[in-house]
Amino acid sequence: MDMNRRKFSPLALRRFWVIGLLVASLVCGCSAQSPRELGRFLGRPVVPAGIEYTHRRTGDQPWSIHILQIQRNPQRYSFLTTLAQDHIFGLESLPDQVAHLSSGKARPVAAINGDFFVIRTDPYQGDPTGLQIWRGQLVSGPKGTCFWLDVKGQPHTAEVEPRMRAVFADGRDLRIGLNEVRPEDGAVLYSSGLGPSTRTQGGIEYELEPIDAKDLPLKVGHDVETRIVQTWQGGDHPLKDGRLILSLGPKVTGPATQLQSGQTVQLKLDTSVDLSGVLVAIGGGPVLVQDGQVRQWNGQQPRHPRTAIGWNDDKYFLVVVDGRQKGLSVGMSFPELADLMKHLGCDHALNLDGGGSSTLWLDGKIMNSPSDGRPRRIANGLVVVESTQPETAP
Repeated sequence: MDMNRRKFSPLALRRFWVIGLLVASLVCGCSAQSPRELGRFLGRPVVPAGIEYTHRRTGDQPWSIHILQIQRNPQRYSFLTTLAQDHIFGLESLPDQVAHLSSGKARPVAAINGDFFVIRTDPYQGDPTGLQIWRGQLVSGPKGTCFWLDVKGQPHTAEVEPRMRAVFADGRDLRIGLNEVRPEDGAVLYSSGLGPSTRTQGGIEYELEPIDAKDLPLKVGHDVETRIVQTWQGGDHPLKDGRLILSLGPKVTGPATQLQSGQTVQLKLDTSVDLSGVLVAIGGGPVLVQDGQVRQWNGQQPRHPRTAIGWNDDKYFLVVVDGRQKGLSVGMSFPELADLMKHLGCDHALNLDGGGSSTLWLDGKIMNSPSDGRPRRIANGLVVVESTQPETAP
């Protein structure tokens, strides 16, 4: 009798056969999968060609740094902004905002959190601090430093200030804000991108109808001719698609408070920098690197989780630095972040919102360690999308 030969029961043999069949089917199935499907099967993000993801643990601090390098190929990769719940009011996590994007002609592959915003619980929670152009429409006016892509797809960052006005039939004009808290002595223009109503108190509100329906949604640098269709005393009136509301605070005086239905109002949506035709823009700040030069700071600079975008002639860089987590990462100061972006090769770099908002999303997964322990609900984000249309042969 051969003592090296083991005897197996029929049940054991059946188990080995089932396991072998399962392994064979998985191997065969994986070999037939696309790289994206295989990566998901293995439980890790798939990084498309032209994008490089790096996670660095470095320094005695320590630092945990997440870096995405994206080849500047406008035929393949471009940017979009997201808006929580598809309007100014309210907050939503970055993964949930990305989930709202329809596949269409482009699919989201990576994203970072965007601008600073009103985080406290009040009627305007979720209002971005600065400029946002979302789906081609102007939903938030500029205030300070912005990032945008021009009509040729070239990136820019600069200080941009609003110069928006309402011009009345007699030639007088009134400075206006856009989709923001209305001051007692000021005026704000509200669009349906804000939410269901203006949430104002007191004052006078005029409902405006564009004379040409093609003038909506609002576009930066574009004049809109409107006609007053309703006048209300008091605030918090409903916002409708295809209509606007010009809201005047209770301390505003003069002819602007005496307008009547049927009168015309011209809206001039100008900014200190010509952004005509811009389809993608988001606020941030401060500038970290400008024309290859690192910005200098004075005094003690605190460390926090950070998010930044940078670029040179060949690549974009999306960077998230974890922080406020002992043993993992202490975060970076602005000088440290600026030095990092310069070291990566950025000719230009801009800080975005940080702290608990700092989030890096890649192929459906959060790659960093948010300091809140989970992705924070935020106002907006900046998304890298990959074209799903085949490139045309030259």
